[in-house]
Amino acid sequence: MNLIMLGAPGAGKGTQAAVLNQRLGIPTISTGNILRAAIKDGTPTGLKAKEYMDNGQLVPDAVIIGIIRERLQAEDCQNGYILDGVPRTIGQAEALEEAGIRFDAVIDLEVADEAIMERMSGRRVCESCGASYHIVAIPPKKEGVCDVCGSALVQRADDTPETVRSRLTVYHEQTEPLKAFYSQRGLLRTVPDQGSMEATTAAILEVLGQKK
Repeated sequence: MNLIMLGAPGAGKGTQAAVLNQRLGIPTISTGNILRAAIKDGTPTGLKAKEYMDNGQLVPDAVIIGIIRERLQAEDCQNGYILDGVPRTIGQAEALEEAGIRFDAVIDLEVADEAIMERMSGRRVCESCGASYHIVAIPPKKEGVCDVCGSALVQRADDTPETVRSRLTVYHEQTEPLKAFYSQRGLLRTVPDQGSMEATTAAILEVLGQKK
């Protein structure tokens, strides 16, 4: 099953993708993690992306799609995958289609902006492996330490209130139109805010036709 996780920043895409990864046995492909790994490893695509980022520019769609295509050719993606963080724009969605990348469903997590503001203030991420936590909803076993790799957990600069408001504005302007794009293709599966991680997972599995 090939899936896209769609929703505003802080809607729970990464968290639910990690759960689905375990339930469905397919890998989560996070563009942020792929970019960081490519830059760290000094790959040609990574060096190209770093050049744009160092100049304060957005990484072009062609580079992003190139990184995704490379990753999806890996053996662990043969039975499906979950894309988290891409596409962010209609242009990226069209580029994925042109690259022959197809999906079975697009999960749209609907969460109000006010709830997202509250969530983001408590979010923490591992500075090494990128695992996500929340100081209230999904706390690590040991405060400030990643359960997965033992590295330190940090609050990302883009999780501050001012930045979150800006990111929500960008989402509504650039990414939200993807709902209509994928709805027209019969792929959109909308999941309203369920109030808890477990209830949201159950709702996602239901719209996918999977057993809870």
